[in-house]
Amino acid sequence: MSARQIESRKRRQDAAEVAAARPPVTHHNNGDEGRLRGPTGAPTYAANFTKCLPHDADGFLKSPTDYSEWVRSIGTGDPRDFRALHIGPGPFELDGELEYELGPGSKPRPKLVWAHAYPAGQEPKLRAWESQGAGLTFDLEGPDAASVTMPPAPSIDSQELVAEMGEVYWMALCRDVPFADWASDATIAKARKSLARLYWFRADSTDRLDGSTDRLASSLARRRILSQTGTDPVPIDRLFRGVTPGTHIGPYLSQFLLIGNGGIASAQNISDGMIAYGAVRTDQRVRVAAKTNFMRTWEEFLDVQNGADTRGREGYDAGYRFMATPRDLVTYVHYDALYEAYLNACLILLGMKAPFDAGLPFQLGDHIDKQQGFAQFGGPHILTLVTEVATRALKAVRHQKYNVHRRLRPEGVAGWMFQRRNGSPEVKARLTELEQMEAAFAGSSQIGPALDSANKNWLLPMAFPEGSPTHPSYGAGHATVAGACVTILKAWFDHRWTLREDDGTPIAYESAADGKSLIDVSSIGMRPLTVEGELNKVAENIAVGRDWAGVHYYTDYLESFKLGEQVALGVLEEQKPTYGEAFSMTVPLHDGTSVQI
Repeated sequence: MSARQIESRKRRQDAAEVAAARPPVTHHNNGDEGRLRGPTGAPTYAANFTKCLPHDADGFLKSPTDYSEWVRSIGTGDPRDFRALHIGPGPFELDGELEYELGPGSKPRPKLVWAHAYPAGQEPKLRAWESQGAGLTFDLEGPDAASVTMPPAPSIDSQELVAEMGEVYWMALCRDVPFADWASDATIAKARKSLARLYWFRADSTDRLDGSTDRLASSLARRRILSQTGTDPVPIDRLFRGVTPGTHIGPYLSQFLLIGNGGIASAQNISDGMIAYGAVRTDQRVRVAAKTNFMRTWEEFLDVQNGADTRGREGYDAGYRFMATPRDLVTYVHYDALYEAYLNACLILLGMKAPFDAGLPFQLGDHIDKQQGFAQFGGPHILTLVTEVATRALKAVRHQKYNVHRRLRPEGVAGWMFQRRNGSPEVKARLTELEQMEAAFAGSSQIGPALDSANKNWLLPMAFPEGSPTHPSYGAGHATVAGACVTILKAWFDHRWTLREDDGTPIAYESAADGKSLIDVSSIGMRPLTVEGELNKVAENIAVGRDWAGVHYYTDYLESFKLGEQVALGVLEEQKPTYGEAFSMTVPLHDGTSVQI
């Protein structure tokens, strides 16, 4: 056993050396945090995430010191520093602790003064920040949370943010249009026409719109992809879609969010939408959320910014259905188990007997290999590995969210846009950075009138009653986990393989407009749907699904996907020395290139 222990230690050291050999990174944010100043010269933090901190009636921080103390506590990661922060609407005692009052049964509760009038007994509780210290934790596998990075987010006064907010507004307005009806729907047509008027989509690809070379590569790549179909700046087959290979081919939703697998003895059709989990099964159909949007008054908006916990107040219709509308996708990403879609995708691919990457072992006949893959290079191995990267991705993106960027959520930008239309002259003067966004939305884009006939209520119609999660926008947790998990799956399976029925027929299904069934659309003449394309698409669906909810921007999806990709590649690189078998994996990346592990 001593020899085994020595070898085990060496393998762990080899993996650690792989991690240590990666070049260090430098983190950069867009500078808005220190750049934006009010009339007195004090920082406004108007472009940064301030949710849960105390805000005044106009939506500004009651005290900039609250923000600086919040940032300081993020830097230390000490729970004692977090507990000393001001949180919620107040009032507060002088020592920074919440003032308490007696509630039902003479039990003490925080004294909270909300702006919105709630029915008796339905007043919201206080909602705290989520996992502020996760970006400072260490891990024994994969890149350290601080060793991977993202480029600066678009600045609040950039044309890119104008375009991103235009998209998020239109996604809210198109939330209930069935995917099957997009080609003929008038609202979808208005969205395309409106977005095409925004400078970011029309600009020549050589323009440096906001002067940011760090942001240039991904944003221009996106515009080039949008323009590949001709002169239309926003073609319908690219509308609200991702830019990774395959995401613009076929139905909007990935097959992995619709179909099932055959189950034991192929007892079910994949179009039944049932995924076998051993001898039990789960259904791809989702609860049908009521067509209700939230945070449509300033008082409701302000309460949520002050930390009102209004979760669970959305309504649902009876029954379940296949995801037929963006709101169905929003419901999925509201309650998913984060790596859920990718574990399901793995089970579907295993059920289809999709071939593994040619570089993996144990794929010859049993009479040659004399062993089969199981605990290593088999089903249980990939089912574990695809979920193993999720928590590492979350730690990496938490470091970006809290310790680097602290980007304002779309609902917050919309709140400032409401104030640009309705606030006092003094309030508007503190938000001059949004003048060009206001001009764009009130002008030919017609976004303002589409939101409200009086062109005044520019609050973002939110799908979730609680609005966004209580952590900054950039990067996105869902998108980072998506990038990590699908990178693992693309490494493991033959990414060029075409999804097919048991008889070899290529598949392509779309939900009917009412969500009651899946419709076979494979005969429409589209290109075959590949493992790579549909894995990229399921990642994009989940990530952009959060945009459909109103809680993220497009760059949150794109840059976070790339961050998750880095995490997954790091895990694969560090695990490779732990195996005795000689093997390789060819991994296709977000930009169409590939690397070999």
